[in-house]
Amino acid sequence: QVQLVESGGGLVQPGGSLRLSCAASGSIFSIAAMGWYRQAPGKQRELVAAITTGGSTDYADSVKGRFSISEDNAKNTVYLQMDSLKPEDTGVYYCYAQSGAWAWGQGTQVTVSS
Repeated sequence: QVQLVESGGGLVQPGGSLRLSCAASGSIFSIAAMGWYRQAPGKQRELVAAITTGGSTDYADSVKGRFSISEDNAKNTVYLQMDSLKPEDTGVYYCYAQSGAWAWGQGTQVTVSS
């Protein structure tokens, strides 16, 4: 099994930046990809960004050019750098790891507001 611990959410003004971290432990050798989903109030959970063990990345159209996903294999950690944040980026961000079964983090709140 894979366990995930997230950190880095908070309140930021429009145009600001935040960096989310997701540290994996457990059966990390089985992970094929990691990434982030988010869920805004009243909306379905949506994929924000993903990265495979080979380093390929994918982003939602709404965050391309503003968000960047990266990994530090030595720390078993994935990062989501979020720049030029907009109010519509507000939501709970969930880290996931795709292995035999999907693992999820506890979620971290991101609020973009003036």
